[in-house]
Amino acid sequence: MRRLAVPTALLTAVLLLAGCGGGESNNGSMPTPEGGGGGSSTSTEPTGTPTEPSASTTKEPSAPTTTTAPKAQVVVVPGKYAGNPAVQGLMAKYPVYYQALIDRDDAVIKETFPAYFYLDVTSNIKLAKSSGWVMRPPGSVVVMSLSQQPYNVVRVNLCASQATQYWNPKAKKWAKAAPQGIPEVIDMVKTGMGWSMYRRSKPAKPYGCAAVRFPA
Repeated sequence: MRRLAVPTALLTAVLLLAGCGGGESNNGSMPTPEGGGGGSSTSTEPTGTPTEPSASTTKEPSAPTTTTAPKAQVVVVPGKYAGNPAVQGLMAKYPVYYQALIDRDDAVIKETFPAYFYLDVTSNIKLAKSSGWVMRPPGSVVVMSLSQQPYNVVRVNLCASQATQYWNPKAKKWAKAAPQGIPEVIDMVKTGMGWSMYRRSKPAKPYGCAAVRFPA
């Protein structure tokens, strides 16, 4: 049974569709000798004053160009759980998932995540694409708590950012689906490739995100 409608698979993913209102080279030139000429077979005194070789000019090295690293599309804040392997897996995989939501492309989900997670989110991604919904970053998620589940599953309770916006094709404007943030629950499982997002879930107990300080 599909638990969440469109943007919780776009924020969380589709809440709004559910109607929830080589560096530079140093080009210094080499010195160039003046004149050049050959000697004469006749022994004569040189005439005039010999000219000194002109000093070649060497360019000063230019200051290194400052490049700004591209801003992350989504920031995962682990809080006090940074040392937990499941949370570390979430920090690695959530940006991949978030980018797939932006691109409305479930192919990377199919290639990167367990099949259960793909089946859990693919319909929402396709629905968002067919309905004309577009997600605009930045976003962030904050880890609120963890709980151990059967079969070695770790449930991660999150608060998802209030900053992520969605293009509403009917209203023809951008809107924030969750201006106070929104709970998001993801089960993590250890695979042969490390910890991965396994499925989306519901909070065991309701909790709010209004008091959470999001970085984006």
